[in-house]
Amino acid sequence: MADTKSREERSTNMAAIRSKDTKPEVYLRKLLFSNGYRYRKYSKSIYGHPDLWLKKYNTAVFVNGCFWHRHKGCKYSYMPKSREDYWEKKFESNMARDEKTKEMLAKDQHKCLVVWECTINNAKRYKEEEGLLLERIIRFLNSDEEYNEF
Repeated sequence: MADTKSREERSTNMAAIRSKDTKPEVYLRKLLFSNGYRYRKYSKSIYGHPDLWLKKYNTAVFVNGCFWHRHKGCKYSYMPKSREDYWEKKFESNMARDEKTKEMLAKDQHKCLVVWECTINNAKRYKEEEGLLLERIIRFLNSDEEYNEF
């Protein structure tokens, strides 16, 4: 199926997609900070340069976009209709990189938390979901679990 936009329009759209300081990241940072949690952004000393590094809890936090990181079963994790072979390779390399990051963090004895974009969207939309998200994060930070995602 052909793309509905020209190559130039599509390129402009894709170039506008941010990799840092996305709306879901900023939301999660504000939520954590307002509840007394302190962190570093994009720490270069930690493998994978996590979106947030909570040194006190030895925890790397990644805010993953459902589309780019292929959140299983999520409505935002669809396959584009044009250039399917390109997108398939792109998504596979993203998922392989995520898996390697998770393994390297475990090897370095760091905890890893992945918060999906759709979870943050629900928390933004519904106040009770925000409370549940914060509760789950706090429970993970104070647990012995090495990895979790929600």
